Amino acid sequence: MNRFLKHWRLSGRGEAFRAHVISYADDFVILSRGRAAEALTWTKAAMTKLRLTLNEAKTSLKNARQERFDFLGYSFGPHYYKANGQWYLGASPSKKSVQRLKTKVGDLLVPGNNDPWEEVRDTLNRSLRGWSNYFSYGTRRSAFRGVDRYVYERVRDFLARRHKVAGRGTRRFSCEVVYGELGLLRLERLPLTASPWALR
Repeated sequence: MNRFLKHWRLSGRGEAFRAHVISYADDFVILSRGRAAEALTWTKAAMTKLRLTLNEAKTSLKNARQERFDFLGYSFGPHYYKANGQWYLGASPSKKSVQRLKTKVGDLLVPGNNDPWEEVRDTLNRSLRGWSNYFSYGTRRSAFRGVDRYVYERVRDFLARRHKVAGRGTRRFSCEVVYGELGLLRLERLPLTASPWALR
C-alpha cells in the first residue's frame, strides 16, 4: 500500500484528478471532484504495474452526493433528517458494523453461558462502550437506538430463560430493571459529543 501511495504522490495524481487518497492499513478510498472514473482506471493500471492486487469485490465507483459508500465501518453519503425532511451529507455506522455487533452480542447471550450476570454484563458493556467510542463521529442516534432495542430483547430473553420466568419476561426484566439495577449500558443515553480526534 505504501508503494501505491508513494507512486500516487510522485506522479502528481492528486492534482491531475483533483483528488485525495484516504487510507488505513490496506484499505483506501479516493475522493475526487469530477475525475473519479479516470482515477479508478489509473489506479487499476498502477496496481498491476506495482504487482499489487486490487480487491474487485470491494472496488466501486460512487457519487457520494447521491449514494452511500462504506469505509472503515462507516457509511458515508446522503442521510435523511426526519425532523425537517432534509437530506444532508454525513456519516453513520454501516449496516455491516451494526450486524457484527449484534452477532457478537448474540454469541455472548447463548443458553449455554452460565457465567454470573455481573460477568456477562461487564463483558457486554465493554463491547458496547468500545463500539460507541469508535462510532463517536457523525449521525449515530438511529443506529444506537436499534442496537439498544436488540440488546435489551436479547438480555431479557437470556435472563428470563436463566430464571425460568414464564412468558417473555417483560414484566420482571423491564427496561427500567435491565438498564437500572442490573446495570446494562444504554447507548442512547451516552453523550453524543464527538471524540477529540474526530473533530480535527
